[in-house]
Formats: sequence, C-alpha cells, structure tokens
Amino acid sequence: MIAKHEKTRAAIFADPVDGSLKWSRIESLLVALRCAVAECGDAKVAFVRDGRALQVHCPDPDSEALRYRVLEVREFLKEIGEAP
Repeated sequence: MIAKHEKTRAAIFADPVDGSLKWSRIESLLVALRCAVAECGDAKVAFVRDGRALQVHCPDPDSEALRYRVLEVREFLKEIGEAP
C-alpha cells in the first residue's frame, strides 16, 4: 500500500471523525485493499472482501465523505482486518 493510502486509513481512524475526506480517497483505499467493487443499482455500490460487504450510496467522487460514512468504512475495515 502506498503512503497516500496509509494516510487515508489513518484519517478514517482519527478521532474526532474527519468529515472532510474526499470520497475518491476512500474508494481508492478500498480498491488497494483488494476489495471487489460491485454496482448494486439504485445508485449504490458495494465493496466486498472475505465474504463481508460495505454497501453505500454512490457519492460524487469529488465530494467529501460524510462523518457517518467514514464511520461505516471504519467498521468495515475492522471487520476485514485492515484496522491500523
């Protein structure tokens, strides 16, 4: 994983929750962590790895991830064993 992805992962686990992360950075991290990406319809996308899935509404890649979404990603990373 490159340094950019490490910084993104650290930001996801930072307290207080950072609501200014760009969604594209989070998506790039999940792909780098070997998560499969699947379109789910209804403007949703799922990231799947090791039988676990994170399903989210597709935000604009340039938009900031909302705090609740960062928390969802944090929990997903814990579930797949990718917490720092």
